[in-house]
Amino acid sequence: MSEMVEVMIDSIRVSLISQQRIVILRELNAERYLPIWIGIYEAEAITLALQEVEVARPLTWDLLKNTISIMGGKVLRVEVVTLRDDTYYGNIVTELNGKVINIDSRPSDALALAVRIHVPIMVSRSVMDTAGVEPDQDLQEGAPGSEEAPQPAAEEGEGRLSVFEDFLDQLDLGDEDKKSGEEDDEEKT
Repeated sequence: MSEMVEVMIDSIRVSLISQQRIVILRELNAERYLPIWIGIYEAEAITLALQEVEVARPLTWDLLKNTISIMGGKVLRVEVVTLRDDTYYGNIVTELNGKVINIDSRPSDALALAVRIHVPIMVSRSVMDTAGVEPDQDLQEGAPGSEEAPQPAAEEGEGRLSVFEDFLDQLDLGDEDKKSGEEDDEEKT
């Protein structure tokens, strides 16, 4: 196994152009991020688990969690192991009867499972070195030659809520907008 770096899910973003979702993984103890494009359903599954929302019936990732548990297995961690032709490859590392088993997985599915069972999320150092991004130095310390002090970071809760700003901006309220507009028109007359 190559050297691995532990990460956490920093946020899930929505592309305003394509409505695709991007999960942003942040390296622990560093300011390096790994963006991974994921599907809408996987993004929703990750978000539900992070918010600890209970659903009426098990989702696919709940089913996988339950199946591994009922069979006597244990998930040790999930991994993003390689990046090939712009596609990430992952593993769900399990243990069954004392034997470690790597289960090939899309990273999005592995992440959806990891947030349900609270196991570490690991990324290969080579993947992080290749595709990881760091905020620009001038954003962290102010522009070169700038006399101004760096701006304080936003509250952590504020950053967490920004995940939903793009989603809320895209909501089509349909009749609600019409009703609101009609009420405004009535108030004007």
